[in-house]
Amino acid sequence: MTIYDEVLDYIQMPRPERFEPLALKVFAYQFAAVGAYRAFCLSVGRNTSTVRRLNDIPAVSTLAFKYARLQNGQAERVFRSSGTSRGKQRRGQHFIARLDVYRASALSHLRAMLFPDGARMPMLALHPTANRMPESSLAQMLTWCIEEFAQPPTLCAATRRAVDLAAARRFLRTVARAGTPVCILGTTAALGALLEDLRKRHTPIELPRGSRVMDTGGAKGQVRPLSVSDVLELCWRWLGVHPDLVVNEYGMSEMCSQLYDATPFNSQVQPAEGQRLKVAPPWLHVSAVDPINLASVAQGQPGLLKFFDLANVGSVSALLTEDVGVVSGGLVQILGRAALSEPRGCALGIAQFAEPALTSEAPGR
Repeated sequence: MTIYDEVLDYIQMPRPERFEPLALKVFAYQFAAVGAYRAFCLSVGRNTSTVRRLNDIPAVSTLAFKYARLQNGQAERVFRSSGTSRGKQRRGQHFIARLDVYRASALSHLRAMLFPDGARMPMLALHPTANRMPESSLAQMLTWCIEEFAQPPTLCAATRRAVDLAAARRFLRTVARAGTPVCILGTTAALGALLEDLRKRHTPIELPRGSRVMDTGGAKGQVRPLSVSDVLELCWRWLGVHPDLVVNEYGMSEMCSQLYDATPFNSQVQPAEGQRLKVAPPWLHVSAVDPINLASVAQGQPGLLKFFDLANVGSVSALLTEDVGVVSGGLVQILGRAALSEPRGCALGIAQFAEPALTSEAPGR
């Protein structure tokens, strides 16, 4: 059984006592196979002999994906981040060695958090699907979601440039007349545009009971940022979707697993008004660390979010983000982005990946 098969087996049948031993095996594989990551680990004094616990595994800043080819020499697909103010040349790249691992991770947790009732229904995508945007990990995830959980009709109402709000309205009115629950998938910004369009037209669409929404991205890309409470209230007012069935996703192109809102629909969590806590799948370990010294903070205290994603087996699993959050009792509260005035904390180690020796001589080139 290869390390990929071991990870797939864990995703299909998680056993918590196996997580740390498997994480250490994944680290050893990545240390041997991913040259840029091995160089980084050695630069901070870590190797397979000194790493004995999950917390010992060196975490790479997600910013490093903009500078280094963190791959094991093969890739079925390359996903790219959406770009930064520095331009498209600084887009992060995530080299996916085996898409089946990403697919298993994405669909298993999506099933638990958005389709725990086993429903199949028409779907409206407010973000391009994989055939329109093959470099987008979100586009691929939405495509798999439609293939796995949808029944006709379905519509992708988005291109790279815009969302066709008129087409989205027509689609939703058609399924509403048929009395069929529908699932809306897309970014929070695109969902916000649809809700604003309905508000301006004073034309709510009463979707059938059981309809649901999965949005992602939060305030990113929104002309007028909507709070969590705004999204829940507007989905209820203009689409008739109950707040328990509006589920926000947290994910990134650098990570093959996602977190989703816990609501009474998909869990026993009773969130406070205006607050949402997120659930990670069993193959994704989440912790919060101090932004200065990267030491773990106490449960319930804010820190930079750090992940170990078994599904990232083909690249780098230990990731340090720029997002601030609170981890407590297996639930994660996302607080926002870190605002660091100078490179420290999550920026530690980025310089190594910007060196020409690591970027031009990356494995597999």
